[in-house]
Amino acid sequence: MKNDSGVVAAVKARANIAEIVGRYVNLRPVGGRLVGPCPFHQETKGSFNVHPDKGFFHCFGCQASGDVIDFYCRINGLEFREGLERLASEVGVDLGRVRSDPRAAAKKRVRDECLAMHELADRYFRHLLGRDEGTAARAYLEKRGVSPEMIERFALGVSPEGWQGLQTVLRSRGFSDDAGVAAGLLTLGKNGRTWDRFRNRLMFPIRDGGGRVIAFGGRDMGDGDPKYLNSAETPVYTKGQNLYGLFEARPAMAKSRRALLTEGYLDVITLHQYGYADACGVLGTAMTHEQVRRLTGFAPKVDLVFDGDAPGRKAALRAAQMLLTLGGACRVVPLPDGEDVDSLLHAAGRDGFEDCLARAEDGLSFCLRMVREAFSPKEIIAWATDFFGGLADDGLRAVFLPRVAAGLGVAEMELRRTVASPPRRSGSAAAAARQPGPAGEAFDLSPRDAQLLSFAVRRPEYVPALAGEGLVDVLGSPSARQFFTKFAGDGPDEPDSRFSEAETAFWTKAQLEPPLGDAEAAAFFEEICVFLHEARESDRRRAVMEAIRRAQQRGESEEALRLLGELQALSGRGDE
Repeated sequence: MKNDSGVVAAVKARANIAEIVGRYVNLRPVGGRLVGPCPFHQETKGSFNVHPDKGFFHCFGCQASGDVIDFYCRINGLEFREGLERLASEVGVDLGRVRSDPRAAAKKRVRDECLAMHELADRYFRHLLGRDEGTAARAYLEKRGVSPEMIERFALGVSPEGWQGLQTVLRSRGFSDDAGVAAGLLTLGKNGRTWDRFRNRLMFPIRDGGGRVIAFGGRDMGDGDPKYLNSAETPVYTKGQNLYGLFEARPAMAKSRRALLTEGYLDVITLHQYGYADACGVLGTAMTHEQVRRLTGFAPKVDLVFDGDAPGRKAALRAAQMLLTLGGACRVVPLPDGEDVDSLLHAAGRDGFEDCLARAEDGLSFCLRMVREAFSPKEIIAWATDFFGGLADDGLRAVFLPRVAAGLGVAEMELRRTVASPPRRSGSAAAAARQPGPAGEAFDLSPRDAQLLSFAVRRPEYVPALAGEGLVDVLGSPSARQFFTKFAGDGPDEPDSRFSEAETAFWTKAQLEPPLGDAEAAAFFEEICVFLHEARESDRRRAVMEAIRRAQQRGESEEALRLLGELQALSGRGDE
């Protein structure tokens, strides 16, 4: 995100981290820092620390950490770019003046226009629900038992029967038909004419993490087809990235540390109506890695509440598998055959649903039972291979292997051999989870790598020299090399905007270590240089020894003798 480096610096210079955090957390001064209860996990003592002089926060309870932009994004459930833009607006940084990339500015204008049209459409649909055009929709909501409070909370509306209702409103506010089509609110026909995409439907606005309307779901109130019509992908909406009701559920999730995940719009609304305010929905698509990442960022435990029919159980199997392979904890709540949570709550109330929650099955146990009962032996092995191949962290393999083997009735050693080196598919859970991103991803550092990187973070003025000495070549893991490359490449004074949460946490912890004096830092740097020199010499000796071995295998005696002399010369230099 190099094009945003100037923006990041400008926003961080203008945004006072103590003031921003203080909007959400009751802070008190303790020494040179500010302390308060962590907003990201439940606690009774204040383990959340803000360091105004260094510009970062850290929680010793849940390990959340980062700078003012990280805090703003996390507390509001925003992606980095979106959070950066919103915080910039709040603190008075003009992105158009700071950014030098005209393409980025053009994209922002398109996004802003899309958001403005969605906000206008949302007000329009809500307005119509209270007028004559909303008579059928109001009757439908009453029939479905949706309370006025829920209609207001979820901002339900109705689209008119005509073909140009919203189009006329958009035109009246200066938006072109082409812009309306790009925003997914109008449809362009083959004859070149445009009309409203949503007509005579109950409208459910879909919000981003900051509460802005970015899409709609429209439900036909009769026997029309399709039953549900959702927004197409637009500059502000990508399918599979958002969850219905997550914005409304986020405060309750922060307290319960749980999410109830269901399928339909009305399922989510009914759960909220009956007091389960930590419920959200998957928006009618198969669950995606991005949805899991967003959800588990707020709730470490997920209860899957899918329909009690065969398709519902199949969807629960897919969702549970994805949550487990990405390191989440989940249960599957059994619903009676033919019931969804909406119908169950209206028929049996909270008591009936609480009975189902009490019988919730551990996610892995549910997966194993479903696979064992419904799959052929060949399909069972294929499922197990797919499951282990999708693990985000190889450390989970040791946890799951005995349970999966026992649950599927397979010998553990045989299963271990079968999934020893599963193929890593492009776009698999493992591939997605190993990209820079959320906490829980693979960020493995040996003690040596951690010591070297910690020095780089604590004394950033040595970073160019460390890079010149070839530090990245001796770091022992891809995680360590990636961290140093980011840190050295984009300026060592602050954490890179592309850092994952695990990387940011490491940077923060290094900053919290006691400061290194100049003499101590210089001595340590000299030790590192000696270590790097010895490591390079050791690598050369190993390479020559391997060349000698290959020459001997080929019977090339003269070449072997020449290489032996080279090895002796290297060993002599190493002893000097």
